[in-house]
Amino acid sequence: MGEDGRPLLGVPKIRIVHKVLRRFRKRSHCVYKASTLKKCVVAIIFVSILLIIFYSQHIGHSSSYLSGFIQRSNRPEPNIRCGVMNGPRIPQNHDHKTEARLRSYPKVLVFVETMYSKLGRDIAELLVHTRIKYKVEVAGKSLPVLTNLDKGRYGVIVFENFNKYLQMDKWNRELLDKYCREYFVGMIGFITPEEETLVGSQLKGFPLFIHTNLKLKDAALNAASQILRLTRAGETAWGDLPGNDWTVFQANHSTYEPLEWAHRNDDYQPTESNVRTPLPTVIQDHGLFDNIQRVIFGSGLKFWLHRLLFLDSLSYLSHGQLSLSLDRMFLVDIDDIFVGDIGTRLRPEDVRALIATQARIQAMIPRFKFNLGFSGKYFHHGNGEEDKGDDLILENIDKFMWFSHMWNHQQPHLYDNLTVLMDDMMLNKNFAKMKGIPVDSGYSVAPHHSGVYPVHELLYTAWKKVWNIRVTSTEEYPHLRPARLRRGFIHKNIMVLPRQTCGLFTHTMLIDKYPGGREKLDESIQGGELFQTIVYNPINIFMTHMSNYGNDRLGLYTFESVIKFIQCWTNIKLSSAPPLQLAETYFKLYPGETDPVWGNPCDDSRHQKIWSRNKSCDSLPKFLVIGPQKTGTTALYTFLSLHPAIASNLPSPDTFEEIQFFNAHNYLRGLDWYMNFFPVDANSSAHFYFEKSATYFDGELVPKRVHALLPHAKLVTILISPAKRAYSWYQHTKAHGDIIANNYSFHQVITASDTAPKPLRDLRNRCLNPGKYAQHLERWLTFFSPQSLHIIDGEELKSNPVEVMNEMQKFLKITPFFNYTDHLRFDPKKGFYCQVVSGDHTKCLGRSKGRQYPPMEEKSLKLLQRYYLSHNTALVKLMKRIGLRNIPDWLKDDLSDSSA
Repeated sequence: MGEDGRPLLGVPKIRIVHKVLRRFRKRSHCVYKASTLKKCVVAIIFVSILLIIFYSQHIGHSSSYLSGFIQRSNRPEPNIRCGVMNGPRIPQNHDHKTEARLRSYPKVLVFVETMYSKLGRDIAELLVHTRIKYKVEVAGKSLPVLTNLDKGRYGVIVFENFNKYLQMDKWNRELLDKYCREYFVGMIGFITPEEETLVGSQLKGFPLFIHTNLKLKDAALNAASQILRLTRAGETAWGDLPGNDWTVFQANHSTYEPLEWAHRNDDYQPTESNVRTPLPTVIQDHGLFDNIQRVIFGSGLKFWLHRLLFLDSLSYLSHGQLSLSLDRMFLVDIDDIFVGDIGTRLRPEDVRALIATQARIQAMIPRFKFNLGFSGKYFHHGNGEEDKGDDLILENIDKFMWFSHMWNHQQPHLYDNLTVLMDDMMLNKNFAKMKGIPVDSGYSVAPHHSGVYPVHELLYTAWKKVWNIRVTSTEEYPHLRPARLRRGFIHKNIMVLPRQTCGLFTHTMLIDKYPGGREKLDESIQGGELFQTIVYNPINIFMTHMSNYGNDRLGLYTFESVIKFIQCWTNIKLSSAPPLQLAETYFKLYPGETDPVWGNPCDDSRHQKIWSRNKSCDSLPKFLVIGPQKTGTTALYTFLSLHPAIASNLPSPDTFEEIQFFNAHNYLRGLDWYMNFFPVDANSSAHFYFEKSATYFDGELVPKRVHALLPHAKLVTILISPAKRAYSWYQHTKAHGDIIANNYSFHQVITASDTAPKPLRDLRNRCLNPGKYAQHLERWLTFFSPQSLHIIDGEELKSNPVEVMNEMQKFLKITPFFNYTDHLRFDPKKGFYCQVVSGDHTKCLGRSKGRQYPPMEEKSLKLLQRYYLSHNTALVKLMKRIGLRNIPDWLKDDLSDSSA
C-alpha cells in the first residue's frame, strides 16, 4: 500500500524482482571457485538489467518505488533552529523617535573614498533599496552645505572609511563636529581593511583601540542595546564570518558599548583560563566623550547581519526619522498550477504537502494562503497520478487564493486583435466557473509578464472587459535588474505592483541540480538575497512556479525556511492579504509612483522580446525642439520640415504640430499613443524623426521622462530676451481672447502679488517662469550631457536663418547636407524669412506669426531686466561651463541695461 492507503502501481513486477533477489541470495553462498564466481557475476548482471528496465518504465509515475525513495531521501526539509522564536521576546525599544529629529531633514550624507569604491556602492544601493534619501560626497574635498536656514540638511553622516573622518583637516573637522552637536546628528563609520595589521592601535583622538585583520566566527548581539529595533537579539550566527580582515575594538571609556561580538577563528587563547572572550566587532559611542553619538563597524556590509545593524543605526542616530516600518505584507504566487511537462507536475502527495506547509505558515503568518494561477487548457495534461494531483487541487479550491493566466498560456503581446484576445480570456473564465474556481479576485498575471510592461494596450483593455482586473504585477518595471529599482505604477486604472523573484525558476526542481547546490539556496534564505528582499520591501509578491512544489518541493522548503529565519532574527511583523489590498496599501505608501515613467523597450533585450510585433524602434524621434514658447519654435519647425532627411510627427487634432506628450495628461495615455504619431514609412527618405513641443522647456517632470524614453536624443532650445518673451506671451494670450489678458495691462500682470486671484497669478507665472532659462536648463543637464544640447540665439534665427540651420545640421550630423539658401528668402511684408515656392513666390507662417505689438512700456522693461538679472547672470555662467563662447547680444544688452 502507498502512503495514501492505495495499492502501489506495478506490484506484480516488484514481486518478480524479489524472487530474483531470493535466488541470488541462495547463490551467494557459493565457494569462491572460478566457475562459481563466474555464475555470481552473471547473476548480478541479470538482476541489474531487471532493475534498470523496471526503473526506466516507471520513472514518470509518482508511485514508482525507486523514484519515490530517491526523491524522499534528497528532498530538503526546513532546518532553521531558533531558540528565541517560540520563547519569550527580549524587550526592545522599537521607537527611536525623539524631539531632536525635528532639527534636521531625513536624509543621509555619505562620504566615500571614490565614486567607485565597493563599500560606498553597497551603502548607496542599500539606501536605494529602502528608499532612504541620500547624497554622496568624496571625502577629502570641501564639505557640502550642511544647513538650510535653521535646519540641518542631513540626519546622519556616514563615512565609508572612518579614517577619512579622523584625518580631516582641522577646519572641516571642527565644522562637521559642530554641525553634529548643534543639530543632534549622529555618525556611522566603517573601519576599512589595510595591509598592515594593527594591534592595540588607538584611534586618533579617541579612547578606543583596534586590532585589525582578524578572522572571526560565531557572531552575537548585545540584547540590551537601544539601537536594536529591526534586528532581534538572542541568537548566534554560527560559523565563519565573511573575510579575514575584521577589526575588533577595545574601549577605555564608558561612552562605548558593544553592539555585536564574535570569536576569533583560530587557535589563539586570550586568557590563561583558556576562556574564549567575545570580541566587539560593532561598537556604539553614546557621545559621553565629545557629545557626538556614533556607531563604528569593524567590517563592511558583506556580513548580512551588518545590513540590519546599519539600518537600525540609521534609525537610532536620526532619532527615528530614518526608521523603517516593521510591518511586511507577504504573498506567494504559484504560476501555471496546471502547466508543465509530464514528470514535473504535482502528484497527490505534493498537493497534500502544499496544504500541510500552508497550515504551518499560517501559524506564523495569519490568513496566509498560496495564490494559484491557472491556464485551464492544460488541466489534466499529466500522467495518471499527476491528473489526480490536479483533481486534489480542485477538491481544495477554498484553501487557496486564485488568479487567471491566459487559457492557452500564450503571451498577450502576440495578439493583435482585441476580440481574439478576449475570446481566449473567456475560455479561461468559463473553465474557472465550470470548476468552481473564484473569478472575482481582480488580479491577473500575464505569461512571462508579456504586455504588462512594456505596455500592450490590448491586454489592459481585455483584462478590464473580461475579468475586471484591478491589479497585476511584474518584475520588468522599469527593468528586471537591479531588483532594488523595481517599482509600481498605475495604467488605465490597473495597479501594477513590483514582483519579486526568490531564486526559484521553472527549471529549479531538484536540490541536487540547483545552481550552486543547497548551500547557495540556504545562503539566500539565511541572510542573503531572499531574506533581504523581505526586509527591504514593505510589500512583497513573490513569483514561483508549479514545478517548484513537486519533485523536491523547493518552494515549500524555501518559504517556510525564510519565514522562520525572519522571525528568528528580526522584529518584523509578517502579514498576508489578497492582491487588491496589497496594491491599495502599496500606493498609499508610495503615492509618487502612481504615474509611470515610460522607458525605451529598444534599450532592454528582455523588453524587446515581450513587445508588440507591430512596434518598431524606428518609431521614436531622434531629437526634440523643447521651446520655450514665443521664441521662434514654429519657424524652426517649418525650416526643419523642409529637409528631405527630417520628418516631424503627424499633427495632433488638439494641439496641431505639437504632441505635448511629456508634460501633459497625454503622457498617461501610454507609449503606444505616442508612437502612433511617428509611423514608419519604408518609402520615405526621411530617417530623422523629430518633435517640437515648446512647453517641454520648463516642465518640471519633462527632462526625467524624456531621458527615460529617449536617453540618446538631441535637444534643441531657442532663447531670446526673457523680458521680450514674457511680453510676447502676454500679447499672444490677449490676441486669443484670454479674459485676464484683456482686462489687465501687462504691467499689472507681471506685478501681481501672491494674493491676487488665481487666474491672474497663473498668467503672471506663464509670462515670467519660462524666462528663468538657467534654472530650467540645469534641470535638463541633470539628465543629458552638454553635448546633447544645442542652444539657438532666437534673434539670429530671425535675422540669419540659413547660418543657423547650417549649424543645426552639423549638430545633428545629418546627411545629405541641405542648402537652405535656395529655400529661404526674406519677406519684407512679413518682416522675416519664409519658404521659397514656385520661383519667386514665398510661403510664410500664418497670420498669428510676426504680429506687430505695441512697444512694451519702459517701466515694465526695466522691472523685468532687474527681475531676470540673477537668472541671466546664471545663464552666462552656464553657457561658459558647457563650452559656449559666443554670448548672445540680447543677453549682453539685458545685463548692461539692468546694471545701469
